[in-house]
Amino acid sequence: MSNYFAHTVTDTASRVLAANNIYRDVFMQIVGNETVYLGDDDLVTDSNGLPMVKHSAPIHKVLAPGQELWAVV
Repeated sequence: MSNYFAHTVTDTASRVLAANNIYRDVFMQIVGNETVYLGDDDLVTDSNGLPMVKHSAPIHKVLAPGQELWAVV
């Protein structure tokens, strides 16, 4: 089953996906013009996060049980 949703990311780290008890395949793509940095917790920044830019191919990430996804611009 697929779930699609949009999440607004600002300069304050925000949780995109909460922890769950199963493995999850996540595909992400940027719609806005900012670079978005992805991480595993609320400490994600532009210096330690995985960068995503607009017009890049969707990023595939597997979230392990108990893992969260956070983002910041």
